[in-house]
Amino acid sequence: MPRFYCATPLLSDSELDLPAGAARHVQVLRLQPGDSITLFDGRSQDEFDATVTRMGRSDVQVRVGAARSAAREPARQVHLAVGMPANDRMDWLIEKATELGVASIQPLMTERSVLKLSGERAEKKVAHWQSVAIAACEQCGGNRVPEVRAMQTLSQWLKSPLAVEASSQRLLLSLRPGSTPVAQWAPPSGPAWFLSGPEGGLSHSEEELALQAGFSPASLGPRVLRAETAALAALTLLTQL
Repeated sequence: MPRFYCATPLLSDSELDLPAGAARHVQVLRLQPGDSITLFDGRSQDEFDATVTRMGRSDVQVRVGAARSAAREPARQVHLAVGMPANDRMDWLIEKATELGVASIQPLMTERSVLKLSGERAEKKVAHWQSVAIAACEQCGGNRVPEVRAMQTLSQWLKSPLAVEASSQRLLLSLRPGSTPVAQWAPPSGPAWFLSGPEGGLSHSEEELALQAGFSPASLGPRVLRAETAALAALTLLTQL
């Protein structure tokens, strides 16, 4: 059954005009009145049965049915802070991280980042990435849409409340000797943050800043992984601990 994200609050036994994005998707699929769909609002593990009741030129109305709980999220919340890889690799990273159950994604501009944006261009890029996460949730069955946060420089983010939250486990991908393998870290009582660099990794000075901010060096093994591969490998390991 087709699944659609609907930011509008969902109530059983109510009529609803779908938001523009979901309405376009319904029309592209050539659904008709009487067809069944599934709706979710991205904020809880609930999803709703719904039935298309009217197809307009640019609008679609549905009847919202019963809610059901569908717990498909990892038991452990893992957040990624990532030095943005170039080209379309960030799109791919966000799509796959969403499929794996990431809690949120923080795009970072670092010394070696190719992609460095600000102002309206940065806002548009983040909005695009958020739409990628929504589409991935529609496809994979996730009912909680991860937030793609506003771009920041690494130094800005390390000073933010999210980065210094004492109850969080904070791991830094590092190739320095003595780094503990990610799989050997004990799960925390709260959420976990994993910080990873762009192509070429974080610079030595950036790693030092992260360590001073309370991050612990973690390793994914002896091989040097691509930026997007490293983030996804860490996410996979951390959500299973």
